[in-house]
Amino acid sequence: MRSALSLASAFSSIHDVFHSTAFVVARNLALFLAVVFWLALAFWVYKDARRRIDDPWLVGVATMLGLVPPYLGPVVYLLFRPAETLDDVKARRAELRALEEHLNRRRPSCPVCSTRVEADYLVCPVCTTQLRQACANCEAPLEPLWQMCPYCAHPIEPSRLDVDAALTAEVQALAAAKLAARPLASSDPWPAQG
Repeated sequence: MRSALSLASAFSSIHDVFHSTAFVVARNLALFLAVVFWLALAFWVYKDARRRIDDPWLVGVATMLGLVPPYLGPVVYLLFRPAETLDDVKARRAELRALEEHLNRRRPSCPVCSTRVEADYLVCPVCTTQLRQACANCEAPLEPLWQMCPYCAHPIEPSRLDVDAALTAEVQALAAAKLAARPLASSDPWPAQG
């Protein structure tokens, strides 16, 4: 009888603990925090999916995945989300375009007809536009802004150096290089997004 009484007393004290006000408040607080954390994870999935996925329908599917299996959905989303954000993709494409433009600028072209020319050409072989002056001493081709020949160290006479004409020619060359590179950018297999 004593053991039955002590067993009933033990169950009674456990029952009292589970039905006490402190336990009910702690349980309700824990449930509230679990729901808030679950909704916060779903919101994080939504925000992250918007940064990584361009299609609004797929963003909605990812958000539902973050909601429906609680706590497991965000883990599944982490396994299948795109590795790069849309901003990273856009920055990488801009870098590639800048590198292509830089490589195209290294290959000189005629500012008038955009024909590729060699660095040592004095005139364009197609349209006969004067590209460079020849050094008076060594006959080497000189860039328009040079004030001294780098091959023979002979100074260039100031009368032959027209800075305005040289700057205008350089701007025209850059514009021609951009025009020549534009068809390359339009045939880009990955069009810019955003």
